[in-house]
Amino acid sequence: MSSLHAARGTAVRVLLAAALAASAIAVAAEYPSRPIRVVIPYPPGGGIDIPIRALAPMLAERLGQPLVLDNRAGATGIIGTELVARSVPDGYTLLMHSVAGLALVPNMGTPLPYDPLQDFAPVTQATSAPYMLVVHPKVPAASVTQLIAYAKTRPGELNYSSSGNGSATHLAGLLFCSMAGVRMVHVPYKGAGPATADVLAGHIQTRFSAIPAALPHMKAGRLRALAVTSSGRFHLLPELPAMAETLPGFAVDSWSAVLAPARTPAAVVRKLNAEFVGALRAPEVKALLEANGTEAVGSSPERLGELMRSELKRWAPIVKAAVAAGG
Repeated sequence: MSSLHAARGTAVRVLLAAALAASAIAVAAEYPSRPIRVVIPYPPGGGIDIPIRALAPMLAERLGQPLVLDNRAGATGIIGTELVARSVPDGYTLLMHSVAGLALVPNMGTPLPYDPLQDFAPVTQATSAPYMLVVHPKVPAASVTQLIAYAKTRPGELNYSSSGNGSATHLAGLLFCSMAGVRMVHVPYKGAGPATADVLAGHIQTRFSAIPAALPHMKAGRLRALAVTSSGRFHLLPELPAMAETLPGFAVDSWSAVLAPARTPAAVVRKLNAEFVGALRAPEVKALLEANGTEAVGSSPERLGELMRSELKRWAPIVKAAVAAGG
């Protein structure tokens, strides 16, 4: 009798698995049936806002539904991130986020209302690029070496802006001051737009900026770019030296990613991944992103999950040391 029960149990499990598979296929086939909201937890004009706006038309065409881009800035990205973490996991609310929000802010020591690894389903890494060190044209420095020399003669007089406390641009500034042996004043802003605006106006002397936010101003001569923050020269801007050429070991890379709330159906995540990766690989999208100094990536959800875990681990000691030092 026990063998009969076992056989029946196996049959039930097989039927259940088949039913679940059929249900998943049905969900993926029907999705999406209405507009998809993509939350950007920063103000317009920043390093992740520009790429998603470049992607949106192609994604709308591929998905058959419009993307509603929703800038929910505040608290270094925490407000918009929590909104998505608490959203219904049905694929209709997504998050476009950055290395700062997914790997730096969680290491700041401040309790967060979400867990970046537990409360989100990775969809894809979208883009990758270094940051760029820029100065106002009135700053008498045409190289990193000259900026360091200038700052050393004016300890505490020069300012650098960032997108907010705990942002990647804040961390880049801290690393620069530490490795160069200079003292500059950090001025945090609520996003890349206002942080860049005050450098353009001459109220702030310098900043580490996401390339898309600063590149148009560099080309117009309103900002002077001194270096990129990758470990080697960035192939999209080969004329700019790497920070590591002056400060060996200096490297701060920027990347953006798309995530859904945890427990979003796997079939929906797979469909989103396929459409995002397809859009990122479209020649016109790649060209548009490259014109803004950003590389299109497109990864599997599993690879993005690995990246998030490794970056959280990588930045933990650096961020904690900066916080302990009062940065």
